[in-house]
Amino acid sequence: MVGARFQERGTSRTTTRTARADAALRTGGASRAARRCGAPGLHQPARSSDRTARHIDPFMSDLNPTPSFNVDVAIIGGGPAGLMAAEVLSRAGVAVHLFDAMPSVGRKFLLAGKGGMNLTHAEPLETFVTRYGAAQDRVQALLQHWGPQAVRDWAAGLGIETFVGTSYRVFPADMKAAPLLRAWLHRLRHPGAGGVPVVFHMRHRWQGWAGSPDGPLVFDAPGGRVEASARATVLALGGASWARLGSDGAWLPWLQAAGVAVNPLLPSNCGFDVAGSAAHGVAQGWSGHFIERFAGQPFKSVAIRATDSLGQHFHRKGEFVATATGVEGSLVYAVSSLLRDEIARSGQASFELDLLPDRSAEQVLAHVSHPRGSRSLSSHLKSRLGLDGIKMGILHERLDKDAMNDPARLAAAIKALPITVRATRPIDEAISSAGGVRWDALDNDLMVEAQAGLFCAGEMLDWEAPTGGYLLTACLASGVRAGQGVLHRLGVTAGG
Repeated sequence: MVGARFQERGTSRTTTRTARADAALRTGGASRAARRCGAPGLHQPARSSDRTARHIDPFMSDLNPTPSFNVDVAIIGGGPAGLMAAEVLSRAGVAVHLFDAMPSVGRKFLLAGKGGMNLTHAEPLETFVTRYGAAQDRVQALLQHWGPQAVRDWAAGLGIETFVGTSYRVFPADMKAAPLLRAWLHRLRHPGAGGVPVVFHMRHRWQGWAGSPDGPLVFDAPGGRVEASARATVLALGGASWARLGSDGAWLPWLQAAGVAVNPLLPSNCGFDVAGSAAHGVAQGWSGHFIERFAGQPFKSVAIRATDSLGQHFHRKGEFVATATGVEGSLVYAVSSLLRDEIARSGQASFELDLLPDRSAEQVLAHVSHPRGSRSLSSHLKSRLGLDGIKMGILHERLDKDAMNDPARLAAAIKALPITVRATRPIDEAISSAGGVRWDALDNDLMVEAQAGLFCAGEMLDWEAPTGGYLLTACLASGVRAGQGVLHRLGVTAGG
């Protein structure tokens, strides 16, 4: 295993880094690191440094190709899945042209890494594969061939040491995404013996096919329309979360029209809007007082329990954040698929919030019932149970005065406070998306059954997983499988 297992400075450090990683996708823009890792754009006048970059790096060039040209393999999408497919093919000596709509590749990868680049997870593989829900069997087949340890070995091959945090999440030693991406792109531009450099075409937005899926690929490029004919094509276009980083789901109707079976794209690892509270006569959302005092603050060391109308259960400890409209954060993301699907069935969903998961219901009742003398209820709960801040705030938000003054009802609420959510946040705010190309539309090499030579990889496949390295690992693994599928299709023996 690459690197040592380090003990981080307390759980709070791990969870803070995790929260930053999750929040980075909601709050950040493309960083300077993103610009360093990609080609300069041509929608804006080129700076002298841009011209220099083009001069020294022809393989990451935006120089306009001819309006119509032929390639061995076209990869559309410069995220982890597309880059990994390109690496497999390049190493085997296959000429690869990678097209992406953005000025640089790996933008979401970089942004996710701003709070700490969570590469994968170190739990046993038999547990790891259970994180993929209904798609477990198909994703498991990918991970058994190229799984969490392969991710660490691959990073080591790029000169990036990794470590396992106290949360069992795996990070680069410096916690950063940019050095890894720079090393990766260098290897793609300058492969070893027998490899072929990957040619990058940035600011080339795919527009479907000319005429039919058997026709040339069509791109909207800086110089106008460009067509490319390929012997094989890998689509790695992502889902529909964070369109400004390149994943906008625009590909879905084109694949539908080509006869590829797809499911609607849905938010995954997402936040929710809460229903109102009868205790304060609020029709929906939090009260103005709660928003002013607590929006943006975390619920730490809590647990969520939920059971949907199909009898599926969820129970986990963790932390999440109160927002101006509801809830989001790692613990909410973990239960998001269950809540989202229940809202679709029933119009709303509920979970129970345990504010003190390390104390039994009997212990909580005993402390709440203890005589408090002249102390206020807030002082009593803080001294006896350590409840204050946002945890006291949510009790006042959801309980009326009678319930707050009834020890039995208050103790029950501390251990199981009902929270109802009525809607997911928009998909463009989600960390990832569910839905996409159905597994029954693909063969074991991730080639579309109805369209020979067309492969799909990454988040555009119909799977979802929680944060914690599971998303990135499966994206990389699918890129490996799609790349190997192309080699099989072309009759090329994999090298390296």
